[in-house]
Amino acid sequence: QVQLVESGGGLVQAGGHLRLSCTISGLTFGRNALGWFRQAPGQGRRFVAAFDWTGDNQFYSDSVEGRFSIAMDSAEMNTIYLEMSNLRPNDTAVYYCAVGPLYTATYSTIADKENYDYWGQGTRVTVSS
Repeated sequence: QVQLVESGGGLVQAGGHLRLSCTISGLTFGRNALGWFRQAPGQGRRFVAAFDWTGDNQFYSDSVEGRFSIAMDSAEMNTIYLEMSNLRPNDTAVYYCAVGPLYTATYSTIADKENYDYWGQGTRVTVSS
């Protein structure tokens, strides 16, 4: 059974930094997309960042490009991170990590939440002004 568990959320002031973690178990890694999405109050779940199973191709939404960074733990290959810097109040949301099969490493496919099969329970990030 595949399980994803996020951690690292919390309350931070605007301009601050947080690192989210996602530990994945039960997955046989192969041609996968590993990503982060977020859902703000009253909004749908939206793409934040993702990479393909090689880690060579990274994708970011326009709203976080240059401020957020996605990475995989080089030692513990089952953990992915989302480093978030220069946080803004509109980054406030519940953040979810997700894993799915990778068909093509293009932005349109990797940013589509319908292409992800497994999701964590989410971790809440609140950015105060």
